[in-house]
Amino acid sequence: MKQTVGIRFSKYGQVLACIHDAESEAPLAVGEYAFVTSDHGQHCGHVAWQRPWDDELEASLKAANAAVHRMSSSLDAEDSTEEGAEHNAPMPVARRATDEERMAADGNALLSREAHLFCRQCIADRKLDMKLVDVEVLFDRSKMIFFFTAPTRIDFRDLVKDLVRQYRTRIELRQIGVRHETQMLGALGNCGMVCCCRRYLHKFAPVTIKMAKEQNLFLNPAKISGICGRLLCCLSYEQENYDTFHRSCPKLGKRYQTADGPMRVLRSNMFRNTVVVLPDGGQELEMTLEEWQALKPSRAETPSVQTGKEQKPQQNNMMVVSAAPETLDDVLAELAAIEPDADASPVPSRDVAMLDSEEAQHKKKPRHHPDNHDKNRRPRPAREKSRHTAPDDDLR
Repeated sequence: MKQTVGIRFSKYGQVLACIHDAESEAPLAVGEYAFVTSDHGQHCGHVAWQRPWDDELEASLKAANAAVHRMSSSLDAEDSTEEGAEHNAPMPVARRATDEERMAADGNALLSREAHLFCRQCIADRKLDMKLVDVEVLFDRSKMIFFFTAPTRIDFRDLVKDLVRQYRTRIELRQIGVRHETQMLGALGNCGMVCCCRRYLHKFAPVTIKMAKEQNLFLNPAKISGICGRLLCCLSYEQENYDTFHRSCPKLGKRYQTADGPMRVLRSNMFRNTVVVLPDGGQELEMTLEEWQALKPSRAETPSVQTGKEQKPQQNNMMVVSAAPETLDDVLAELAAIEPDADASPVPSRDVAMLDSEEAQHKKKPRHHPDNHDKNRRPRPAREKSRHTAPDDDLR
């Protein structure tokens, strides 16, 4: 009899679905130690959930495992070849951990907490603008992964030196986003429940402000934003239904020629599957989409004008640096070549073309000339001769 178990290897880690052979040994219970050997190495963790094996859930469990592996690796999540190979990979097999393996797992957990405190102290001493989220130690202690968030690129060459000298193992600093930080730490959402990304989401779907507008939500950032400060992930849950409704619904504010005369579409209601129209010289009418289509509406087609430039796909600028004691000098040299020179002169914030245009306008302005100023002045009345001036007869 097979058993499906979910194992969590770290306090803030994702759950990995595994298969346990319950015929050779007793079934695993929630909270027990389990040991897993997979293509990604050896791991020892706690059982988060367990249930009997079901063939129908195999495909979904494999997809969830592939998402967990992509999150915990430095590979690009959009790599289709790697993603397809992980979907077809068999599920890892779990067994009950031995006493030695449990002691090693407890030692790694203690080392992770100590490394977390040590790294935070180093960050504070060097005044780096970064926030340490979690530290993961592999079972054989061959590598330690430090997850952090930062608003910009960080020059942490000195930090890597401190960590390598302290632990004498392979160190990897991995920058994550605020969404992944909330996914790792967990929090309560606006609905009062644990965030979806912490409970079951393994991949973030793109969420735009257009979704909130199409769902007629108040565009209040406090209402449509999550704990991470980004748009709520749940805005994309019903977006497919809204897209289907808007494709079959007439455009709002447009006039249509129908069998009952011209009408203007005012509002629409997805939950009631209705539209509100206003006939010329009549009152508002609410009808279903079927009744609206029965009127055979038509509208003069206007050529669509394409506005705006095509948006380029955003590139992932997250930093992932891995260094070992024997390769520390080479890695630091590469970082020195990548990091911008701090002593370099700052780049002007204004565009060169803008500067040229401003200089050109400045040159076109007429300069202040005294001659022109005198021409524009009003003529003053002639002054009377002074009393002290002698007459002409006296001058003679």
